[in-house]
Amino acid sequence: MKHAALVIMAAGIGSRYGNGIKQLAKVGPKGEIIIDYSIYDALEAGFDKVVFIIRRDIEKEFKEVIGKRIEKKVEVAYAYQELDDVPEGFEDKVRERKKPWGTGQAVLCCKELIKEPFLVINADDYYGKEAYRKAYDYLTQEKERDGRMDICMVGFVLKNTLSENGTVTRGVCRVDENHMLTFIEETYGIEKKEGHAAAVKDGHEIELSLDSPVSMNMWGLRPEIFGVLEEGFEDFLRNLGNEGEKTEYLLPRIIGEMVEKEQARVKVLESRDKWFGVTYKEDKKAVEDSIRELTEQGAYDFM
Repeated sequence: MKHAALVIMAAGIGSRYGNGIKQLAKVGPKGEIIIDYSIYDALEAGFDKVVFIIRRDIEKEFKEVIGKRIEKKVEVAYAYQELDDVPEGFEDKVRERKKPWGTGQAVLCCKELIKEPFLVINADDYYGKEAYRKAYDYLTQEKERDGRMDICMVGFVLKNTLSENGTVTRGVCRVDENHMLTFIEETYGIEKKEGHAAAVKDGHEIELSLDSPVSMNMWGLRPEIFGVLEEGFEDFLRNLGNEGEKTEYLLPRIIGEMVEKEQARVKVLESRDKWFGVTYKEDKKAVEDSIRELTEQGAYDFM
């Protein structure tokens, strides 16, 4: 068996969801949460280790609700994303900061826990079975070595990732004829319009095709990424300006820069499955309905 780990980013504050930890919202017929479905699909695909990235202040509740159950099924490890977890000499950057540094730092927190290829996902996103199968197959294949880091990304169709209850942020991608990523741009304020999607860029509304490929933070990586993230995080902190509280060290941006500099190649694995997640509190009912339908179709059996 070829080893691969699933890394679940669950340290986000989730301010748009209101009170409560949105990653722990019950959506299944027997009280299952979205993470249960992600792990079910990942284990079915072949992944054999789960690493949770959490905060210390939610550790007790997180382990009670999910961790102790999952530990009975698969090897589990915990990484902790904290504001004060910065390299020596950058402690002053922590002042006035209230939210995590971003997904790049989150993955960096796993440095000492992972020696195998791994897939990064968001805790509050449902990705579908196809995504895990394709990612596992790609991560466990031998790749040619040419000096560039080999990365994969599961790409989704924009129209399959929108919320009916508010705007969303997506990494909008450009992909070449060989399904390789050529450019990715973190795009904010995306919402569905009549026949297209609209977003906000530099204070102006722009139009997007509903069929645009987008990243949902589902990245297939190898342990050598940690060296890049470590060096990049120091550069990020060193160059942090007056708007430091709003600036994040984001995985899509880091990988996009690596592609532009020809330091990495990213294979885009297309999934036509419908993504869904609890971005807003009002999304919960739609997620429950979708999960119920999948369960009735026989996709999941938690007996």
